[in-house]
Amino acid sequence: MTDAPGTTALPAEGVPALRVLDEIRALRAADRPTHGGRLFAYVYDPGVAGLDELAQAAYAESAHVNGLDPTAFPSLLAMENALVGAAARLLGGGPGTNAPEVVGNVTSGGTESLILAVKAARDARPDVAEPRIVVPVSGHAAFAKAAHYLRVTLDPVDVDPVTLRPGVADVAAAIRPETVLVAASAPSYAHGVVDPVAEIAAVAGAAGVRCHVDACFGGWALPWLRRLGAPVPAFDFAVDGVTSISVDLHKYAYAPKGVSVLLHRNPALRAPQYFAYADWPGYTMINPVIASTRSGGPIAAAYATLRHLGEDGYLRLAEQTRAAVTGLADAVRAVDGLRLMAEPQSTVVCFTTDGDPDLDLFVLVDELTARGWHTQPQLRYAGLPASVHLTVTASVAPRVAEFGPALIEAVAAARAAGPVALPPELLALAGSLSPAALTPELIAGLAAGLGLGAGPAPDRMAAVNTLLDAAPVALRERLLAEFVGLLQRPTF
Repeated sequence: MTDAPGTTALPAEGVPALRVLDEIRALRAADRPTHGGRLFAYVYDPGVAGLDELAQAAYAESAHVNGLDPTAFPSLLAMENALVGAAARLLGGGPGTNAPEVVGNVTSGGTESLILAVKAARDARPDVAEPRIVVPVSGHAAFAKAAHYLRVTLDPVDVDPVTLRPGVADVAAAIRPETVLVAASAPSYAHGVVDPVAEIAAVAGAAGVRCHVDACFGGWALPWLRRLGAPVPAFDFAVDGVTSISVDLHKYAYAPKGVSVLLHRNPALRAPQYFAYADWPGYTMINPVIASTRSGGPIAAAYATLRHLGEDGYLRLAEQTRAAVTGLADAVRAVDGLRLMAEPQSTVVCFTTDGDPDLDLFVLVDELTARGWHTQPQLRYAGLPASVHLTVTASVAPRVAEFGPALIEAVAAARAAGPVALPPELLALAGSLSPAALTPELIAGLAAGLGLGAGPAPDRMAAVNTLLDAAPVALRERLLAEFVGLLQRPTF
């Protein structure tokens, strides 16, 4: 019996190990490149020789260790405490600092860290029947996910269309008696700008409300950039009023996914994060994070990565990243028709068009993809234009000289191709249709017309992005959920 790669995970007869690995490699051939500095989203590549092999070996050493019971596996507890200590020291905590009692835990990623930060804030206020959180609209979508999961009301605060930051007075005005948490970003993912954390923490503290800093994206980059002389504003535990911080180690600490750290200023603030349950005949369950069983693999891999790179290594990587950001921003400035959404403040370059009707941003993204540069398009939102997001890592630095000419070529090709021209009735439908009016037949027809369905997504996504860009937010959400649902179907 033979099976094509991806047809079934459970064949009638076992498949030889080498052949299974060949199947996985064949499937991986269709993926975006995770190394080489040409993918500006989703992955973080330091370009350090041998680091992958070290992390993989460390992962294998602890892959079957279970974090459910730290007394059974003290090695995992020791590594987790070491990671938390490293993150705490980097972010202004620990002995001799403004936050000497800081504690924390390792989670599976930034989303879990943010959900737990919201849970701890909610559960610390049992007197509030209908808790609320105040989050700038530039805050990560995981805050909305946390609010949805935990039945907490999300109070969004608009950002200034020029600075892309929330106004402190607007944050203060959004705080109510039911508010249990105020959030700030360091930096925001979309545009890479750091919110006015000190001012936001001050108004939260004055109201007696916790303040969480989402530094998942930049928490392991901003401190090193500051040491290199970059004007990084205060955002960590050195700021009075900051009660918790999240930082992802699988981003700019360059550890394999998924490892994040959630820090609290003191143990009392962390206490509501725990879940404990003894009212059943089995073992008493005590979980500091959402998962019960946790593989030790990611934690060991992160531990090995931090130990191997050290402070000097992270400073070198931050310097390379800063040079890459400067080079990419210069490349954008040099192209007629493009402009930066914000002057780079961290590790993000974000740009848009200057309103040229002949230059379609989504077509430009496709043209860059065709030339081997994989960027992240962002749809327009509340007066902010559609934009292109570049997450910049150290591995991009050697590629910067190639990007400028490729961008010029892609812009010329996008102008030559012209904007996407969807049927006017389709655009009108997208602008007026409610999510409740979507039927399976309508969704299937839209997907077919856009080249979506079973199998991989099309190489060119400008038509899909144009349709989504024309749709209201609620319809975007429903359409994307339905489109992704068409891709995620079992193989038999």
